[in-house]
Amino acid sequence: MVVLGIGEVLVAVLLLIAIRYWRLNKHTPITKWPVLGMLPGLMLNIPTLYDYITTILKQQGGTFMFEGPWLSNMNMLVTSDPMNVQHITSTKFENYGKGPYFKEIFEVFGDGIFGSDSQLWKFHRTLLQSAFKEPSFHLFIHKTLMKKIESCLLPLLDHAWEQGVEVDLQNVFQRLTFDSSCSVILGFDPNCLSIESPENACEKAFNKMEEALLYRHVLPKCLWKLMKWLQVGVEKKLKEGGEILDKMMYEQISISKCKMQSSTTLADKSLQFSLLNILMTNEKAKEKVDDKFLRDTASNLLSAGRSTIGSCLTWFFWLVATHPNVEAKILEEIKANLQQKGNWKDLVEEGFDKLVYLHASVSEALRLYPPLTFEHKCALKSDVLPSGHKVNANTIILYPLCSMGRMEEIWGEDCLKFKPERWISQQGGIIHIPSYKFIAFNAGPRTCLGKSISFNEIKMISAAILWNYHINLVEGHPISQGVSLILYMKHGLKVKVTKRNI
Repeated sequence: MVVLGIGEVLVAVLLLIAIRYWRLNKHTPITKWPVLGMLPGLMLNIPTLYDYITTILKQQGGTFMFEGPWLSNMNMLVTSDPMNVQHITSTKFENYGKGPYFKEIFEVFGDGIFGSDSQLWKFHRTLLQSAFKEPSFHLFIHKTLMKKIESCLLPLLDHAWEQGVEVDLQNVFQRLTFDSSCSVILGFDPNCLSIESPENACEKAFNKMEEALLYRHVLPKCLWKLMKWLQVGVEKKLKEGGEILDKMMYEQISISKCKMQSSTTLADKSLQFSLLNILMTNEKAKEKVDDKFLRDTASNLLSAGRSTIGSCLTWFFWLVATHPNVEAKILEEIKANLQQKGNWKDLVEEGFDKLVYLHASVSEALRLYPPLTFEHKCALKSDVLPSGHKVNANTIILYPLCSMGRMEEIWGEDCLKFKPERWISQQGGIIHIPSYKFIAFNAGPRTCLGKSISFNEIKMISAAILWNYHINLVEGHPISQGVSLILYMKHGLKVKVTKRNI
């Protein structure tokens, strides 16, 4: 006769309770378990995290309170309501900052503009805004990217076409944007993009860090802190990535300073023009701009320039490849705006402003697949949102960018369709959508400083590729969203390219 111990009986009772509880709640939008809160459902749905959150938001009317395990301090308000987003990012901007928890999560990026608040954020914003407004800086970016496209991107695609080999466009775009971002921000080209595709430790480190940072959002703080202390899992990767990033950043800062000391002016040929040099020669900020400040600022901007543009390009080309009518319209528009037949390089910076349909197509890709998966805020004082939800002081608020692009209330019944025409007015211009609805570049005072630069870079790269090649998706290659802070394709974007006869 088998005699069950107290432990076995307890496990059996708990299992029966769990099964009974699940059956009673399986048709509800999200199950709140005893002790564990809503965490089990979240963890089970991590592979399809963004779709899972979108489904819950639709069922909950656009806003819900996520409740984590007891004593985990993981409760947060999640919203896709544009009126709430406008309230948080603009109307009551002073009451909603990044908060101390955000700084803990993103400690690898230091005190840069993305994680700073109050006076430090204002200082960052003012300093970078003045640099970004410089016409010479815009021209430098344009020339740098054009050179990279001509000397590396197009030769690589030519080689792939001649050899008949597959290309992972996501990998190509990450390398391209890493090279161009390093050139613009740090003043050196790591030359990651080439036919040989050499590995670069820092470029790879960004992927690992972005994955780890997402897990810090979905795991209880005590758990990821324990993993950090034990140096296991994604926390070990985050530490290793941070060390690689620091090594590269401080090396380049040291090199730039040495060149600055041996050069009299920025016009000196021995001194490579870069954003780093602009910051170091800013008289108004000289006392505050030390090596740590330069490291934090540069790493923030490098992450944004490399990761977000690469992600957007990947999803954009997949969408265009699966919508041949859109590709045909883009090509027709490029042809109509070329000054010389067949020479895509004639689309100088002013020419790209005339590519309305291309701009609309990029905007539509950003709506459906925004590079940054969500924004994180923290309430300083108690408040009530336009939706009627009460927010206590120190409440963490998330607004998922992917979800906002898929809401019928914002975009209509065809919100899941890739439809560039929704961005074009009857007069043929771009329709302005308020930033609290089209949230890809954030909204309010924290709107991305590099928005226009990003659009120009994406359009330059897109026009160069589409004018010269037809993109054929590799049959059977799986397309799905990876789980990271940046919206990557889990398995990359495998394609074959065909040279166009222009």
